[in-house]
Amino acid sequence: MRETELALRLAAEVAREGGRVYYVGGFVRDRRMGVETKDIDVEVYGIAPARLRQILSALGDVLEKGASFGVLTLRHTNLDVAMPRRESRTGERHTDFDVRVDPYLSTREASRRRDFTINAMLMDVLTGEVLDPWGGLRDLEAGVLRHVAADTFPEDALRVFRAAQFAARFGFALAPETVELCRGMDVRALSRERVFEEMCKALLKAEQPSVFFDALEKTDHLPEFFPEIDALRGVAQNPRYHPEGDVYRHTMLVLDQAAKLRPRAKEPLFFMLAALCHDLGKANATRVEADGRITSHMHAVTGQPLAERQMRRLTDNARLIRYVTDMVANHMRPNAMAMSNSKKKKTRLLFDASVCPEDLILLAHADAAGTRGQPYDERQERFLLERLEDWREAAAMPMVTGRDLIDAGLAPGEDFQEMLARARELRFAGITRENALKQILAENAQKAALSAARKSAEAPQNKD
Repeated sequence: MRETELALRLAAEVAREGGRVYYVGGFVRDRRMGVETKDIDVEVYGIAPARLRQILSALGDVLEKGASFGVLTLRHTNLDVAMPRRESRTGERHTDFDVRVDPYLSTREASRRRDFTINAMLMDVLTGEVLDPWGGLRDLEAGVLRHVAADTFPEDALRVFRAAQFAARFGFALAPETVELCRGMDVRALSRERVFEEMCKALLKAEQPSVFFDALEKTDHLPEFFPEIDALRGVAQNPRYHPEGDVYRHTMLVLDQAAKLRPRAKEPLFFMLAALCHDLGKANATRVEADGRITSHMHAVTGQPLAERQMRRLTDNARLIRYVTDMVANHMRPNAMAMSNSKKKKTRLLFDASVCPEDLILLAHADAAGTRGQPYDERQERFLLERLEDWREAAAMPMVTGRDLIDAGLAPGEDFQEMLARARELRFAGITRENALKQILAENAQKAALSAARKSAEAPQNKD
């Protein structure tokens, strides 16, 4: 790797002048876990900032990556070079820190500002010696996520969400004292963009993304950015179909099932968010009937505005929001059609209306598998995939167009949209383009005649 070669050359030059260069942060953690990482962070000790810049200049084009934090990089590389520093919070924004670079700070004191013990290890670039002032190796082996210092950890509220995403990605448990510390932190001033970024890492990288939300629940921080998800806790389900428990637990199981299907998704992130939001409507649609049955009729419909609200708390991405709300609206239909062996016209119309029929099938799979009852019936997915291919073939058939309507003597107007929608329906019913055009024109003529008759009947009569 070019970055490690540059780090070695830098370390050798710094050593000649009595300094030391250490790999720090995630690089050391990932190396100990046997995980490849493209981003490399090093920290340089015992040399003045101006001299460090001179040494770096001999290795490449030096850029200021984080001027306020004293972080340098070399152009076209993933190598970040920093010096030991002291930090103290001065405001609520994530950039509101007083930073003081001190190249002669001890490694223990410099690493004290880091978030978790597993991220506070250092490794000598030249010798490979690992410095572990806070017990990171012990926690790494035990699978525990523990904060470094109780007085500095709360200075960055995003660490609550970093704790959740690290727990999800690595399958680690939060140390009890870290849970308690997180509970007392105020996260309301965080930007939604930073929270969204941490969530996305969990959704796209974790085998069990549910751990992210369970960690937020455990630290009492689910309501601030995920109130619609939080509202699912305690919402009962029919135990006959959902022996796993309440809607929140079902949602978490579906999310983990979706993670297994994630590599097959056309839109992996959007797909995971649809799985997260698929049953939000149950929060206000669930009822206990007179005979004691628990129902949630129309929850796919009532869930759409709730899904949109939840997504808008995190992003303004219109395409993402449309995808999620569309998936929420349709998530029940594929399995229902598979179980009833629906006619081809119905499955064709469903897939044609879906923003992503391939992912809709995967969502239906995850939803059905997200219970502790019977395993998912793979025959349902085979049926849906066969029907998906049928839809593709039908969609390739010629269809009545606006030009066909104009050529038939109709003037463009509001009715065109309705007639073209009817054309799609007729195509998916297997009717040829020619016959579909005849039927649409006949229906339009009949509609016009009925309209004229109605207007004539409503016109005032001349009594003279």
